[in-house]
Amino acid sequence: MTMKQFIYILLALILSMSCSTTQEKETPEATETSLEPQVSNYQLFETKNLWTFLRLDTRNGKITQVHFTLDSKGYRGEQVLSKKPLVTSDEEKAGRFTLYPTQNMYTFILLDKISGHTYQVQWALNEEERFVIPIRK
Repeated sequence: MTMKQFIYILLALILSMSCSTTQEKETPEATETSLEPQVSNYQLFETKNLWTFLRLDTRNGKITQVHFTLDSKGYRGEQVLSKKPLVTSDEEKAGRFTLYPTQNMYTFILLDKISGHTYQVQWALNEEERFVIPIRK
């Protein structure tokens, strides 16, 4: 082997080793916080009504309608849609419940992500038209 061939082989080895260490440094280290999504006790869900949101207690499935206005004559406030928790206090867990909109602007599906139970949620301005009822199998 000539000196020239030896130098080429040595340079190739050095370059390949430096590339592998550079690649290792560029790979971000995983942290516990980046792996776990933030789970909150309450979540707001937009309705198709410009002035109405639904506030869900993700621990127990209770829902409140939240109304706001830009006009001093309009209604601003909260109305209870369901005040009865759907699970016992021992079963409560942040993030357990979530809402899914449907094609009907007044209707959502409430999902218990632990048990798999589903509920039809109907919000309305009139109290008599509001309800949360189980969807039976």
